[in-house]
Amino acid sequence: MLNSRRGCIVLTAALWIGAAGLAVTAQGTPYKLGTFAQGDRTFVGVVLNDTVVIDLAQANQAFEKENPSGTKVTIPGEMKALLAAYETGGVRARVAAMASAAAAKRPAFALEIKAVKTLPPVMPQNILNAAVNYTEHAKEMAGRGGEPQPAAKVPESIPGIWMRKPGDTRHNPYVFPKLVGTVIGNGENIQLPPERPQVDWECELAAVIGRPADHVPVERAGDYIFGYTLQNDVSDRGARGDGRHGSDWFLGKSHATFGPLGPYIVPKEFVPDPQKMPITFTLSGKVMQDSNTDRMTHTVYEMVSFVSNILKLQPGDIVSTGSPAGVGTARATPIYMKAGDTSVCTIGNIGTLTNPVVGAATPTAARQ
Repeated sequence: MLNSRRGCIVLTAALWIGAAGLAVTAQGTPYKLGTFAQGDRTFVGVVLNDTVVIDLAQANQAFEKENPSGTKVTIPGEMKALLAAYETGGVRARVAAMASAAAAKRPAFALEIKAVKTLPPVMPQNILNAAVNYTEHAKEMAGRGGEPQPAAKVPESIPGIWMRKPGDTRHNPYVFPKLVGTVIGNGENIQLPPERPQVDWECELAAVIGRPADHVPVERAGDYIFGYTLQNDVSDRGARGDGRHGSDWFLGKSHATFGPLGPYIVPKEFVPDPQKMPITFTLSGKVMQDSNTDRMTHTVYEMVSFVSNILKLQPGDIVSTGSPAGVGTARATPIYMKAGDTSVCTIGNIGTLTNPVVGAATPTAARQ
C-alpha cells in the first residue's frame, strides 16, 4: 500500500523493502521504468512498488500545472528517447520528483499494473549476449556441442578489442547477437518451434545502455549503463543436421519469442552492486537455477566494455551477461520446456519475468 501522508515526499525504507525489493537511498523514492499499453494508447510509465504505474506524460503535465513558476522539462514519450535524455535538461530530477510525489499521494491518473498490458520495456537496436560467462555453467556444458569452451591454457589477447592484464587467466569474453525479432514482454508466450522439442532456458541479468558507447574502458563502463532488466535467453539445443561451420547461433538463439525481456528497467542508482544479486529460475514451480551474479567470469562492466570495442552501442541496447548453471540440457536426464509450462526468471531487486510456454503454431506455408 502506498504511503498517503500529506507532505511526505520520501517513503520509509520499511515500506519499500520487501515486495518491491528496493530500498530508499540517497537517490530518493525508488522506481522502475516500463512501457505499457492501455487500449490503443502506448506510454512510458514510472512503476512504484511493482503494483502501480504512473504515466510520465500525464504526471509531467500535472507537475508543471501545480508548479507554474518552475522550470519546464520535456519528458520523451518513448523509452529509447527517455534513456538518451535522462541525464539532460533536468529529466532525471523531474522523474525522481514525480515518483516521490506520486508515492506520497497517489494521483487520480495512477493505474494498477494489472489494469494495463506490460510491453517489453525497450525495443533495442542491438542485443548482445555473453556466452558461458559463469564458470559453473561452463563446466556443466563441457563437451556439449554448440558452446564455446574455456581454453586449456591462458588465451592470447584479442588485438584492438580485449587486451589481457598480467595474471588474468580467464578465458576471453564470448558474445553473440540475439535478434531483436525475438523480443517479447512479461506475460507473453514463449512459443515452441515446430519439431524442435529441445528448448531450454537461461535466466540472465541484462544491462541497458543509456548513451552512445564506443571503445569504452572497463573503469568507465558504468557511466554508459542506464540500468538493468531481465532476459530469458531461450535456447534451441537441437541439432542442425550437419556439422558445417561449427555451431549455429542463429538457429539456437533467434527463433521468434526466444527473447523475453523485462518486465521493467531499474535505473542504476537503485542497484548498489550489480555483482551481488541472487538469480533464480523456476519452471512450473520447480527451481532449476539458483545462483548469484557474483559468480560471473566477466563482470557487467567488462562485458559492456568488450562489446563497445566491437560495436558502438546506442541508448536502449541490451548487453545480457550470461546464464548461471542449471540449464535443462546439462542434466543427466535433460529437461526441456514443454507446452503448459510457466517460465519464471527472478533477479534480486530487478524483478521477475514470467512467460507461459505454448506449443508450436502451424507454419504459415503449411496453411496455404
